[in-house]
Amino acid sequence: MKLPLKVAICYLLTILAVFLFVNLYGNKKIEQAVYKKIRTDYSGYTRMIADEYSGYYYSYSYVDINDIIRQLELADEMIHARIWVINSKGLVLADTESKAMTNVREYAGMIYEKTFNRGVVIPGVLPDPMICFTEPVIYDFTVKGYVSVLIPESRIKDDSVLYMNVINIGLLLIAAVLLIAFASIYMIAVYPTRKIRTAAIEYAKGNYDYPLNIKGHDEIRNLADSIKYMVGEVRSVDDYQKKFIANISHDFRSPLTSIKGYAEAIKDGTIPPEMQGKYLDIILFEADRLTKLTSNLLDLTRIDNNGLMLDISSFEINQVIRNVAAAFEGICKNKKIIIELAFAAPETYVDADMGRIQQVLYNLTDNAIKFSNSGSRIEIETEEKGNKLLIRVKDHGAGIPKDSLKRIWERFYKADTSRGKDKKGTGLGLSIVKEIITAHDENISVISTEGVGTEFTFSLALSEV
Repeated sequence: MKLPLKVAICYLLTILAVFLFVNLYGNKKIEQAVYKKIRTDYSGYTRMIADEYSGYYYSYSYVDINDIIRQLELADEMIHARIWVINSKGLVLADTESKAMTNVREYAGMIYEKTFNRGVVIPGVLPDPMICFTEPVIYDFTVKGYVSVLIPESRIKDDSVLYMNVINIGLLLIAAVLLIAFASIYMIAVYPTRKIRTAAIEYAKGNYDYPLNIKGHDEIRNLADSIKYMVGEVRSVDDYQKKFIANISHDFRSPLTSIKGYAEAIKDGTIPPEMQGKYLDIILFEADRLTKLTSNLLDLTRIDNNGLMLDISSFEINQVIRNVAAAFEGICKNKKIIIELAFAAPETYVDADMGRIQQVLYNLTDNAIKFSNSGSRIEIETEEKGNKLLIRVKDHGAGIPKDSLKRIWERFYKADTSRGKDKKGTGLGLSIVKEIITAHDENISVISTEGVGTEFTFSLALSEV
């Protein structure tokens, strides 16, 4: 069962329950309240009439009964009741609804011997049950007569129905207001929630372009915005994964194709024995490329899964730089490239993860060699600045295009291949460098000019020795 239907059923059941409760239990309470009020009010009216209008009839030697009747008729209009003035012998001297002078002595027990009676019926005079309120008219400490106020027994029921009608109208208005409130809640909460649910299903199917537009400035709008942001992130991850697989496939396919092709050519004798050494070197080179690519991928996987764990220690950085430079001696000799070292001091100690910093220097130097022209030089130098050591790796090669500088730290990103001599990089080296330096809470920057060269500078904390 859908939520709107549940809300509608809940609304109808609530309204029905309230109406039944009010009209069954509440009606009895209202009748009791009406009866109590009528008895209180009309007892007071009767006492007032007995005191104010009838008493003086016995105070003067002559009073016109018609004057009393007129005054009682005015009182009748005010309190909506039939009023009798009865003498001590039971004769009705004045009646606001009849001119007949009826003798009610035989009904004294129901009329004037008690101050209050219900269900009073006198054939031919009071055919319908009446409620009778009676007060004696006393003069010179003697009861001279009585004032009776009579109202129909049905008055209690009629007044109760009137009050119930007013209450029911009020309940209907409240029901209408609640209906508007429920509709507003549906439009504010349920309808947007359904839109969010539909959008979530579409996003789960991979339809990231499905629109999710929620109006307003409340928590539901914030939720929708958060979902859209999350979908954007998921889409980026999805795009990255596709790009990752495509790049990995490409970067693995190229060396594997070379290795397989040259190995088969050597096996079937297509390549003569005197040329096999050359092609075996190519196979070894491509195998090294695969090893380096695999190592870089493992590094990035560790970084993504657990963050980069560092083993910080104090070590002499100059010797690390010399070792890295020596590792490229063979490649530099073949390309006729010179690596020049310039240190700020004979010995400089820094606090860092030596293995990771060696990896940074290796990747930056390898990158510099790839994009350096034959016969050029690469400069690696250090500079102390406050409590930091700045390390620069500078080449005089092709340089990086200006529009590519901001993207060189992205994984698998490769600038226009026309900028360098080596076109077989993985696009992972600089992203690993960035991750390592960031993990050290240090900074790395790059300055490059096309046709002039590139300079990478990163900082390390000097040891307090």
